[in-house]
Amino acid sequence: MSILRTAAPTPAQPGPGPLPDQLLHALDVTVGRRMEGLLAGDYRSQLLGDGSELAQIRPYQPGDDVRQIDWNVTARTGEPHVRVQHAERVLVTWLVLDTSPSMRFGTAERRKADVAEGVAIAVGHLATQRGNRLGLVTFGGAADRRLPPAAGRRGLLAALVAARAADDATTASNGSVTPADALTFVNGVAPRGGLVVLVSDLRGPRDWQLPLAAAAARHHVLVVEIRDPREDVLPDVGDLTLVDGETGREVRVNTSSRGLRERFATAAAEERGSLETTLRRLGVGHVVLSTSGNWLLTLAARLRILGRAA
Repeated sequence: MSILRTAAPTPAQPGPGPLPDQLLHALDVTVGRRMEGLLAGDYRSQLLGDGSELAQIRPYQPGDDVRQIDWNVTARTGEPHVRVQHAERVLVTWLVLDTSPSMRFGTAERRKADVAEGVAIAVGHLATQRGNRLGLVTFGGAADRRLPPAAGRRGLLAALVAARAADDATTASNGSVTPADALTFVNGVAPRGGLVVLVSDLRGPRDWQLPLAAAAARHHVLVVEIRDPREDVLPDVGDLTLVDGETGREVRVNTSSRGLRERFATAAAEERGSLETTLRRLGVGHVVLSTSGNWLLTLAARLRILGRAA
């Protein structure tokens, strides 16, 4: 899915600028329609009880609801039988969203923050179907937000716009809420058996490992990692100033050096491999999205797999 460039690139902002609020709302409609087309099926409870989907037909037992008698089977067998349905259960999804300064980086078609907002909208569309509820926790920003689980997506777009406005006003440093803080909060309030979706570039310390493992022990967990091509390969463009989006630290390098570019690519590959190993060991789902290409198609494929496993 393409997001149009909204501003000319500058040394301080090498990629596209922030997505206008009007385009964000338009994206909500577009993502919703495309997700409905890309994904088939729905979450199904493994519990038995009152519901609309047939689980089994069994002989009548004292105490069964007579309204559940299946008269066709009863007439065919000569013995009363009742229908037992899958229980309708509200699925609570928690979206844990990274709004730290490094998410504003982007050198391709869009910024990492734009992809994160798109993912939030896509998850929001799926998480609020059939009365299911969505909660939101942001971390790393200037004014982090916590929205309790609710049906519908009315608060999601407002929270995204508000978080963006606060972060644009304060770009010097991270907020006080870390990913570990956000996950610990979710672990403390989320009922067992829900879905936790962590959306982040996973830059910085990996202090999120223990709370993420705790979440994986109680819920389905999907980690959506967002990367930019320039985080994996250093271009040959001569002298270049690299800026750490989290700390503001600057490093001047000569990208004409082939050895430097090779060391950079090797270090990036090792970092990716280490992260994949860590997430696999924790037993969580993991999908990598890029600021270039069709991120929505990649996300839909992973969500389809997760839905079949639910």
